[in-house]
Amino acid sequence: MSEVFDGYERHYCELSANLTRSCASAGVLIGEQKKQKLSEIQAGLDDADTLIRKMDLEARSLQPSIKATLLAKLREYKNDLSNLKTDVKRLTSTDPYQDARDELLESGPADIAMVSVADQKGRLLMSTERLNQSTDRIKEGRRTMLETEELGVSILQDLHQQRQSLLHAHSTLHDVDDNIGRSKKILTTMSRRMNRNKMILWSVTGVLVLAILIILYFKFTH
Repeated sequence: MSEVFDGYERHYCELSANLTRSCASAGVLIGEQKKQKLSEIQAGLDDADTLIRKMDLEARSLQPSIKATLLAKLREYKNDLSNLKTDVKRLTSTDPYQDARDELLESGPADIAMVSVADQKGRLLMSTERLNQSTDRIKEGRRTMLETEELGVSILQDLHQQRQSLLHAHSTLHDVDDNIGRSKKILTTMSRRMNRNKMILWSVTGVLVLAILIILYFKFTH
């Protein structure tokens, strides 16, 4: 569809998978280690936001039929990013499982932790699947590009052969023109000789007629 969008998409899927793993690992950290990990996660979220905006701009610049498909896919990525941000908020709160407790009411801490880990695992699997799909599309695009390149090389070779054929035909026509020119010169020379021979023949005929007339004149006058 769009190599630029596919590149952004692949980068986002890799980043999303890394962020999901980071959120899972941050949940078991404490103190400065957790703060450092959360700082890294926040920087990753900023990069993800930037990629989302770039994908949005790229998708909206394409043809309507392609744009609709890419925007639908982009909405999934926005939801995925929103879920990641929600996880980060839970991790940065005093009690990381407070929101989950409110939703699950009477669920115990162990149940909440299991739900959170399962949710993160599900998103990680989803991100990995999207990354694999993006990789497959890039491979397919590269394969199509190679096929197009091979087709282009084949066309260039055909054009080169046709050019050689045209040059050979042009050379042959040039030789034919030379032969026609020589033939024309020969015919012109022959025509001039024929005209000259005719003039000589008419001159001799005229001389003979004049001689005959003179002979007849002297014969009848004497």
